[in-house]
Amino acid sequence: MKLTTETKKELFKIHGKDEANTGQAESQVALFSTRINHLTEHLKINKKDFSTQRALLKLVGKRRKMLDYLKDIDIERYRAIIGALNIRK
Repeated sequence: MKLTTETKKELFKIHGKDEANTGQAESQVALFSTRINHLTEHLKINKKDFSTQRALLKLVGKRRKMLDYLKDIDIERYRAIIGALNIRK
């Protein structure tokens, strides 16, 4: 599943203020989470695809850094995005 432009715009509209706001931390975390979920499903089928595994680890690290930044800046926005995306239990 490739992320289409329409899918990205819808994702940015939901988690950002509008579809043109691609730089907001919440919208980037949502985009990373969508890509992480897709790569996780791919790796369940293709267990020996190590390049995808490396890309997944890099994306998880990027999302972690973005979430740490968001937690330092505004804890309420952090809690809202965690709840919306069901990242933590």
